[in-house]
Amino acid sequence: MSNTIDSSVIGRLNAGAPGSLDPGQSADLRDNFMTLLITQLQNQDPLNPMENAEMTSQLAQINTVSGIEELNETLSGITSQIDAGQTLQATGLIGQGVLVPGDRVLLDKGDEGEAHTTPFGIELAESADNVRVTISGSDGQVINRYDIGPVSAGVESFTWDGKTREGDTVIPGSYRVSIEATRGDDTLKGTTLNYAVVGGVTPPDDGGGVRLDLGAIYGQVALDQVRQIL
Repeated sequence: MSNTIDSSVIGRLNAGAPGSLDPGQSADLRDNFMTLLITQLQNQDPLNPMENAEMTSQLAQINTVSGIEELNETLSGITSQIDAGQTLQATGLIGQGVLVPGDRVLLDKGDEGEAHTTPFGIELAESADNVRVTISGSDGQVINRYDIGPVSAGVESFTWDGKTREGDTVIPGSYRVSIEATRGDDTLKGTTLNYAVVGGVTPPDDGGGVRLDLGAIYGQVALDQVRQIL
């Protein structure tokens, strides 16, 4: 009878990871195991009874399956609560301006012809002696290039006055910004950031976490892409 339990129940458990069994299968396995165990105890040879170590081992395997399933259910519930909390927190960003990885600067003009540009930024792992900014048009032509000076490690935001190197205000539109950070003779690695306004929030799905809708130009980004809230 002991061999029957090992082959029909324990063998099915060892055939795959406990997490691969659905709740119905594992419940059936537990019921089958207990039925077989009771039958074995009722029909065991009094002169050669079932060993306690063998029974304890088999019970432990069944309990392990049950414990892992309960743990998976608990973790699933915790994950759902975390996702719901992140979604609720992310809704507080709707209407807010954020800096995310990107290289766009948008320019518009006010009623009196003054230029209004969106902020941009840089993320550095270490401080730089100087940061050089290059503004280019959609055709790649350099419109302006200037030095910001020393910049500390972390995230810093800046603005462009919307003018060329000659001091002329450029026409409204979308421009590219690139940043070169240096310390001494070394070029530092940095991430260029652009500004966008959060228009909506997409709850987590099977493929990832909370996503922020930044409009047609920037699309959607993950919540962890936000480097600064302006």
